[in-house]
Amino acid sequence: MSSLRLIQFTDLHLFGTEAGRLRGVNTYETLMATLEIARRDHWPPDALLVTGDLVQDDTAGYALFRRVFGALNLPVYCLPGNHDDAASLKRSLAGAPFVTGGHIDRDGWRVVLLDSSVRGSARGHLTAEALASLETSLSSADGRHVLVCLHHHPVQMHSRWLDTVGLDNAADFWRIIDASSSVRAVLWGHVHQNFDGMRGHVKLLATPSTCAQFVPRGVDFEIDTQPPAYRVLSLSPEGSIDTQMVWVSGPVASRRPVSSAA
Repeated sequence: MSSLRLIQFTDLHLFGTEAGRLRGVNTYETLMATLEIARRDHWPPDALLVTGDLVQDDTAGYALFRRVFGALNLPVYCLPGNHDDAASLKRSLAGAPFVTGGHIDRDGWRVVLLDSSVRGSARGHLTAEALASLETSLSSADGRHVLVCLHHHPVQMHSRWLDTVGLDNAADFWRIIDASSSVRAVLWGHVHQNFDGMRGHVKLLATPSTCAQFVPRGVDFEIDTQPPAYRVLSLSPEGSIDTQMVWVSGPVASRRPVSSAA
């Protein structure tokens, strides 16, 4: 059995047209530049993983997302973030190649997609239903290794402003994760920065945005100088994880959006 290869993109902040701009920056251009590098250097993966904020509060952006990612001829696993409308996302991306929730079993792994979005709020929360679904996904993994994905960070990022908009019931989340011996990693977006750590036997990963990044450990909101990025993951049949951060350099990298919310 070969390794499962995934590429993660996160926090795209698309609008309904290619000309849409976030504080003067064209987020479609930064996405396309990121995709160009990924297709040049790390193609094809087995699937793409998009961990929230597909759009910037503009449900018309899902048609643009569908056009771009639907043309790549790969499975696309995606979940909502705080700038998404979860119901609109699921309606707009219903059917192959998109998967917008639940779990996917491939090559000895189970990939779990959680919705941590709260309508009208930047913070994250897992409902009782989402927590029950997570528990079921883990208890029925049947020997598979598990990668759990959500949008909001379930651990402190040691940033005063950013940690006010993380997962507000992280203790409930970790109670379920800690009870499972199958979980190998938890992966998220939202924080617009790189994070690679461990919690016991579980690898913790956050990935920068395809547009702008936030200054790590910031007291107040501040845009970093880092360019767009994506993450490559190789999940081995034995349960190990090899991961690589790829930063996108070039002209597009210098045109970063500014926003006052994650």
